[in-house]
Amino acid sequence: MKSRSASPQRPAPDRNRWRSSATQWGASFRSLCSGFTDLALPAACACCDELLAGSGEGLVCGRCLARVVPLTYPLCMRCGHPRLTPNVPVPRDIGATVAAPLSPCRWCARLPPWVRSVRSVCRMDVGTGSALVHALKYEGWSRVALPMAKRMSQLQFPGDVVAERTALVPVPLSKTRQRERGYNQAEQLALALGNHWKLPVWTDVVGRVRNTVSQVRLTPSDRAANVAQAFAAASSAEGRLSGAHIVLVDDVVTTAATLNATAQTLMDRGARIVSYVTFGRAPEDGDRSVPDLDLDQD
Repeated sequence: MKSRSASPQRPAPDRNRWRSSATQWGASFRSLCSGFTDLALPAACACCDELLAGSGEGLVCGRCLARVVPLTYPLCMRCGHPRLTPNVPVPRDIGATVAAPLSPCRWCARLPPWVRSVRSVCRMDVGTGSALVHALKYEGWSRVALPMAKRMSQLQFPGDVVAERTALVPVPLSKTRQRERGYNQAEQLALALGNHWKLPVWTDVVGRVRNTVSQVRLTPSDRAANVAQAFAAASSAEGRLSGAHIVLVDDVVTTAATLNATAQTLMDRGARIVSYVTFGRAPEDGDRSVPDLDLDQD
């Protein structure tokens, strides 16, 4: 009786090669769809509505980004606001002893003593800064946070702030406003900024415990009353906050009432010190719109 010869074994399928091919086909298909979408629905700048020549930086054209007007030099070393008294020498080193008397900064006067430093990118009354904030905050263009955060990452903070900052904390929105907008604009900025600064973003350490009215038309004293006791820190956050240097993130600062109220909540839970960073800053009466060139002629 003849023995049956063993049937030849089929080679095992190369699943890795199949996965690689599927990945390549998937990437090609997505690229094709993206190209078709760009052709059928070309992207427009979220600020000026002009068609973008390329993908754009966060859906903002280069012209609009170039028209963001920075705060004018010289700036207060602590709060980063344009100084109101020109021709006052500014120390080169933030840690150096101030030899020449500096006139009091009235913007610093609104900050609690435990706020170390504040920095903002631009003015909100001129240029395109206001349009960028409006697109992010009210028009649903969350990707606008990317170029905004990139410019925030380039702000010059004192050396001790850079060395010891622990984490970024976005100013929280009420649940109602976050549902209306779909996201918290301060959180979008903080997440993008955290990538630049290589810092963690803590979105769960503080929240709003009551709704507040819009601050747009309120006086400084009304703003402070509006946000008083509007925030509460999570009980689980005390361990992380203990001894930390927190950097609060928001889109715009006007009177600092909201930032101060949020920071007070963090301090009550153990934070050691707080700094602020925003994209825009509302102007004050008497602010200069051009740099003081006298300081460059020494």
